[in-house]
Amino acid sequence: MLNSVAADVAMTPPFGWLKRRVVVPLALVSAVACSCRAQEASLEPVPTAVLTHRAVPLPPKANTAPLWVALDDHLGRGTTTQASGPLLSLSSAGQQSLRLRDGAGTVVAEARSLRLSWRLAPLAEPVEIARQIAGPFASFESAERIANRWREQGVVARVAHPGDWEVWAPMDAERLAGVPVRRSARTLTTEMKAVLEGPSGGRTLQGPLMLEAPSGLLWQGGVLRGPFRLQPDAYGSWTLLEQVPLERYLEGVVPHEIGAGSPRAALEAQAVLARTWALANSHRFAIDGYHLCSDTQCQVYSDPRQASAAVRQAIRATAGQVLAWNGEPIQAWYHASNGGVMAGGDEAWAMDSLPYVQARADGSKAWINGMVLPLQDVSSVRGLLARGEGAYGTNHPRFRWSRTYSAGQVAQALRAAGLSSGVPSALSVQKRGASGRVLALDIEMAAEGQAVMLRLDGIRRTLRRLPSTLFVIETLGPDRWRFNGGGFGHGVGLSQAGAIDLAARGWSFERILSHYYPGTTLTTVQPSSSSEPGQAP
Repeated sequence: MLNSVAADVAMTPPFGWLKRRVVVPLALVSAVACSCRAQEASLEPVPTAVLTHRAVPLPPKANTAPLWVALDDHLGRGTTTQASGPLLSLSSAGQQSLRLRDGAGTVVAEARSLRLSWRLAPLAEPVEIARQIAGPFASFESAERIANRWREQGVVARVAHPGDWEVWAPMDAERLAGVPVRRSARTLTTEMKAVLEGPSGGRTLQGPLMLEAPSGLLWQGGVLRGPFRLQPDAYGSWTLLEQVPLERYLEGVVPHEIGAGSPRAALEAQAVLARTWALANSHRFAIDGYHLCSDTQCQVYSDPRQASAAVRQAIRATAGQVLAWNGEPIQAWYHASNGGVMAGGDEAWAMDSLPYVQARADGSKAWINGMVLPLQDVSSVRGLLARGEGAYGTNHPRFRWSRTYSAGQVAQALRAAGLSSGVPSALSVQKRGASGRVLALDIEMAAEGQAVMLRLDGIRRTLRRLPSTLFVIETLGPDRWRFNGGGFGHGVGLSQAGAIDLAARGWSFERILSHYYPGTTLTTVQPSSSSEPGQAP
């Protein structure tokens, strides 16, 4: 267990928008550079001879303006020259009308409900698009690592999300060793336009579009305040996004990520992490001109009005605070349950090891003394899964779990992922990380089928019923296997079940964060003029 004491110090960090409040650990961790170093570079486009994608303006820097959060993406996909893709319907949450402005700022509609369709309009001149594509990848983190390898060579590489995570680079970029790529080249002759539907027909609009909702916008069973924006993306479709101040964004995130009924210190820890994660990952969708999505590819975000008084108090109590390493917001990963042992970041994603997220036992002194890391053989992992007394967060329903897969179910999962059409005959773990999590899972095929190797986050991305990669495999027959495991999620960083447990034991949020991210500092964000907490409309 890592104890800490907090102290304010007069120190100016590398970024002017950070004011440092140091958490001094009793056990020191050696300092190494943060993996966020390529973030700013990824936001600065450099012209190339041939475009790799449709150009989209960058969003404002997340620390100086509201977050641009996508509510719905790839709008208009499926539109042809004969027919529109699915329509977008927007409704006011009250009596006041929605107000829609076009790209010139002109009000083009005022009504309680609006409908938008899509059309393909010819470009004035054809545009050549050509790129190398690496991927798909199971996560942004894995894609970003490949993009950073290209960037280190001076290549303008961008992470894209046309459906799965990919990395796009110019055609003339030198190939990366060990990274398969495919090439794509096409001539664009049309662009997608938004069409405002009305009683007498449709009106084609010039984007981007701004939407004001004085009474709020009804969205997926809730109400969002806005303002809102409709804009093209890098793939030829459109995105609906909300421009939401950071502290109000947290009101729409915290209760959905950890649960509004969690103890105060757990809510406060979650608020700090959600704020940190948002800022550290605000370049995630730079290629599409916004910061974050609102689903599980980012942090789940919905109606901030649903935040309880306890959630709002936790956000106010930690206002502006983020976790930092060397003056930069950390990669504040968190998850539901780690099963009693924390994972290193490199056990979940293809990335370099980070000092503040390493494999460690998560429990009492007796629990820690009963575990010897690394847990890289099956008997050690089986012994861990047979225990529980003394671990933090044992009340989570998936602290221990079991899942059974038939050969047919594995085959179906592989086909859905586009990996194989064969019939599995054997499953075996080829490599484990220090926490015992599976890094490589080999799936042999019957007859002449080619074996498939699943790695890291690709394991759970393919075998979606597995709550985690902390498991052992039991063969039940020639075509049936049982996975016995522990934890829910990637296991990196804060365990929400552990935080709830520790908060109930009287730990402060500072102590909880220091426990899960040793050596980090609590730092204060200097808020922008539009970053005040939201109030329900």
